[in-house]
Amino acid sequence: MRNAIKLFLPFVLLQIACSEKNGPQQTASSPAVALKVISLKKQDITTYRTYATTIEGKQNVEIWPKVSGFIEGIYVEEGQQVKKGQLLFKLETQSLSQDANAAKALVNIAQVEVDKLVPLVDKGIISMVQLETAKAKLMQTQSTYESIVANINYSRITSPVDGYLGAIPYKVGTLVSFNMSEPMSVVSDISEVRAYFSLNEKELLAIRQRLAAEGKQITLENAPEVDLIMINGETYPHKGKITMVNNIINSTTGSVMIRADFKNPENLLSTGSTGEIKIPSISKDIFVIPQTATIDMQGNKMVYIVDKDNKVTGTPIKIDSQTNDAYLVRSGIAAGTTIVIEGVSKLKDGQIIDPVH
Repeated sequence: MRNAIKLFLPFVLLQIACSEKNGPQQTASSPAVALKVISLKKQDITTYRTYATTIEGKQNVEIWPKVSGFIEGIYVEEGQQVKKGQLLFKLETQSLSQDANAAKALVNIAQVEVDKLVPLVDKGIISMVQLETAKAKLMQTQSTYESIVANINYSRITSPVDGYLGAIPYKVGTLVSFNMSEPMSVVSDISEVRAYFSLNEKELLAIRQRLAAEGKQITLENAPEVDLIMINGETYPHKGKITMVNNIINSTTGSVMIRADFKNPENLLSTGSTGEIKIPSISKDIFVIPQTATIDMQGNKMVYIVDKDNKVTGTPIKIDSQTNDAYLVRSGIAAGTTIVIEGVSKLKDGQIIDPVH
């Protein structure tokens, strides 16, 4: 009996050693793993790209005084909605009024002088030169008077547009002038707003290439409508239209500035608001491959193709673009190809699976 065991033991050890060397093998008795698969077909899909944006009103007009003076009255409140022509501020004009009265008196004197000389010229008593000199003096005094009156009118500062008033940094009694460092306020017209955002050079080139493939160029006419994602994550209820594309690339930032305009009837948006512009892009005749169907292999994305014998083979794919959960592939793989879409991280080339459609 001991001799039999001695003869059998080396055989068993040899089998164990061979088994450890070759590793576990899939045998005919091992069940194939059931994995979900899909058959690829080309389709059209709309994807979206988002870009950070800042909002400005249709007009943001700074309010500056045209003349120097002390603020005598402020007739509005910060943040108030104002109408074009509405009185905002009034400057003290007492000294200007006195100057105007004096200038008016000089006008009257000059007018009397002209009226006195006219009949004398008609009778040939004096020359026309004297009358022309008197008329010139009248025009000079009239111009001085009108300039002072204009300055008095400038002391009434009104809103140049409809909109909302910004901060008022100056109070009653403050001396203001046209060369101040800060305006008296800003009126923002937000009936329509402008959303500014930028594309980098690579993104701009990709858009141009895609349009070129369709025989088009970047123009405002073929620009798609865009959405605005507000700061609270909600989509703004009104679509926007791209109205400006600056095709000159900024050498410092490597980007181009783009503007989209939005109607703002509910006044939901204000100057200084932030959000994201969401731009649609339609990809035609393209494969949509779930990201769960791919693995990374030396910097490349790969999928496992299933052949007619249910054997899988890893194949690299060339990605055109992507969505949140899928890759878009235009070439390098054929329509009707079956790929595995789950459990791919554990697959090996040549492995047999049980495909679940």
